[in-house]
Amino acid sequence: MSAVVGIRHEDKYLMERRTPLTPAHVKKLIEKDKLNIIVESSDKRIFTDDEYRLAGAQIEKDLKSCQVIFGVKEIPEEKFEKENTYVFFSHVIKGQPYNMPMLKKMIEKKCNLIDYECIVDDQNRRLIFFGKFAGLAGMIDSLWSLGERLKRYGYQTPFLNIKQSCKYNSLKEAKKAISKAGKEIAEKGLPEDLFPFTIGFTGYGNVSIGAQEIASLLPVKEIFPDELSKLKENKSLLNNIIYKVVFKEEHISARKDGKPFDLQDYYNNPHKYHSIFEQYIPNLSVLMNCMYWDDRYPRIVTKDYLQQLFEKEQPKLTVIGDITCDPNGSVEITHKGTPIEDPVFVYNPFTRKPTSGFEGEGMLVMAVDILPSELPRDSSIAFADALIDFVKPIAETDFNQHFENISLPSPIKKALILHKGNLTPDYKYIKDYL
Repeated sequence: MSAVVGIRHEDKYLMERRTPLTPAHVKKLIEKDKLNIIVESSDKRIFTDDEYRLAGAQIEKDLKSCQVIFGVKEIPEEKFEKENTYVFFSHVIKGQPYNMPMLKKMIEKKCNLIDYECIVDDQNRRLIFFGKFAGLAGMIDSLWSLGERLKRYGYQTPFLNIKQSCKYNSLKEAKKAISKAGKEIAEKGLPEDLFPFTIGFTGYGNVSIGAQEIASLLPVKEIFPDELSKLKENKSLLNNIIYKVVFKEEHISARKDGKPFDLQDYYNNPHKYHSIFEQYIPNLSVLMNCMYWDDRYPRIVTKDYLQQLFEKEQPKLTVIGDITCDPNGSVEITHKGTPIEDPVFVYNPFTRKPTSGFEGEGMLVMAVDILPSELPRDSSIAFADALIDFVKPIAETDFNQHFENISLPSPIKKALILHKGNLTPDYKYIKDYL
């Protein structure tokens, strides 16, 4: 018999409006899979209570009668019920200190934890993700931020006609506005002082793909990283072209001993490598940081480097769109993920302090850490499309069995971090962080 499935009201962020399952998906699960679904009432979710009610779900003030609960972001400690199964982005697999109290509470309550981030296929490719929408919204927000920052420098550009992602009703509407700005750039060009105008993307996964999709709506020409420094020497450059560069691992890091770069060795032994990315920064107008990073890898933008850069002159680099958004991470000046309602800050390289907003001396950073929630309808639909086939198997699983005997689809079992309050074999290492 299937467990009662609950869908959470997201309460970590004021502007978090996503849902793991939309009313259309809930309707299919109820009618086709015969699941009993309860939706926690929410006055801010992009889909209304009435839409879920019409889909056949029960609407309740809490999910205390549910045994399996689906959410998006982290759950407050007081919300966990004993021996329940929770499916959400837990952000614990790097041993994130800010989420260890939450994990301890789940252990104490003997909960089961399935993390979307760990649901992968046999090639270790993620199956359920918002990543592309982080890239889409992050690029939109960065172009909006660029227009506002350039305005402070005295430039009126077509980027000023772009709004923050959350101000659009849909991705389609946002793309239309960016295409219009792109057409204006193609016809009238950008101020001569700004070109060659360049946008760099670190990484080539789903986040980068999303960001590049938005950039492609502008008059873009792709070049290789080694061509970047030669652009300003090219007398035939046009001011109505934006040059795009995608940086892979071999452009970002090199072996400390001078031996040739080896991708697998880089993944296995990142301590043997150092960053070589600083050579590209002076020639970038915008940097979109879209790559995976953890503290084993070198940083690409450090506080020390930025101070040296600003001591020489006002740099060409105007905006860093840090979609990766690791506090003090690959972009060291990202001190925290910013909320949607306060999305940017200016980092002063001399005082080494950030100031919220567009004003001030230094580097503008856009670092919203729930970017897909700026496109809540589009991102929720895509996410639910990927998740829906796994809901019934999770709801029907008997988690009282020994871990080895649990019958779950392989990608889901790989993502089972806690079983009855115990770290499963692949995640025993998290104990060190607890």
